[in-house]
Amino acid sequence: MIDRRTFIASAAATVLLPAFGASASETLTYVPGLVEDRLAAGDTVLADFYAPWCSTCRAQERVTDQLRADNPAYDAAITFIRVDWDTYGTGDLATRLQIPRRSTLVLLRGDAELGRIVAGTRGADIEALLNLALA
Repeated sequence: MIDRRTFIASAAATVLLPAFGASASETLTYVPGLVEDRLAAGDTVLADFYAPWCSTCRAQERVTDQLRADNPAYDAAITFIRVDWDTYGTGDLATRLQIPRRSTLVLLRGDAELGRIVAGTRGADIEALLNLALA
């Protein structure tokens, strides 16, 4: 059951993001319902289960940011959403996707999981994951 405050925040984020000119190279901050809304709209989503204190998460972020800077096709093809592990690590999305820990990257399209990386920081592995969205 979703509480009223979460519903209002989710609805506001969904409605207001386009109005504020969210760019393709932006990483969105997760609120409940955002991933499902973007998938329903036909987007391919990279859900990044991240904690600010996690060194592995920061390494993944550096690699992902560099790959995005080097290849603009990723931003055109993927909606990047950062999911705060400390807030949502035991929430509905993490439970449904069976996320084992922070520093997990999951690529989704429609009802399908295209791939995932758990605690991996190798550039070639993250690039291969992102390339699945381009196929």
